Amino acid sequence: MSAQNEQTFIKIDILESAIESQLITSILTEREIPHFLRSFHDTAYDGLFQMQKGWGEISAPARFKEEILEIIAAVRSTPVEQVSDPDF
Repeated sequence: MSAQNEQTFIKIDILESAIESQLITSILTEREIPHFLRSFHDTAYDGLFQMQKGWGEISAPARFKEEILEIIAAVRSTPVEQVSDPDF
């Protein structure tokens, strides 16, 4: 695979909310995984497309697809109680 193909970003998954996108971005940044988030929010339609399509999508080089999907699955399966700040 050429270096250019390694850095070609592909759509990985649809994200459900801004909070989910922030958590996933934090994890990917910590692991130094290149990624790009695209929100479906459109001010002209006041977020109408987010109601239909989800919050947005995440893209990354194809070689990171499985790792990112595992991270997304882990974030989605973690109960809210484990994510919450106990001092809040």
